[in-house]
Amino acid sequence: MVGEEGAFVLGWDEVLTEEELSVTLKVLCMSEEEFREYKEQDGWEDDSEEEENSTLSNEALSRLKAPCKKLLYDSVLLTLESYGSDLKAEQDLLNNKEAYEKLSRREQQALHVRYGQKRILHQLLELVR
Repeated sequence: MVGEEGAFVLGWDEVLTEEELSVTLKVLCMSEEEFREYKEQDGWEDDSEEEENSTLSNEALSRLKAPCKKLLYDSVLLTLESYGSDLKAEQDLLNNKEAYEKLSRREQQALHVRYGQKRILHQLLELVR
C-alpha cells in the first residue's frame, strides 16, 4: 500500500502521496470484518466517487475521523522520536550564527532539511490533535 519507500510524502499544504495514505488509513482503521468485506469487493478501486475526488489537504486532514487522527498522530510522534534532536534544538542551531558557520556546507544543508521535515511533522500533529 505504501510503495517501495514505505513512507508518505507530506507537503506544507497537503499530502503528496494522498492515495497511499488514504488507502492505508482506511485499511488500518477497519475492523477485521470490514476488512474482509472490503477485500471481497470487486477490487480496491471500487471506492465511492466522493473519496476518489477528495484530496488530503491540511483542512481535510483536520477533519479525519478520530481513529485515523490518532493513528496519524502516533505515527508522527514515532517519526519525530527517530530523529537525534528535536525541533527546538534545530531552530537554536539555525539561530546561532557562530555555531551554524562552524558546520560544513553539507551539514548546513542537512540541518535545513531536518528542520523543514520536523516543522511539517509538527504542523501535522496540530492538524490531527
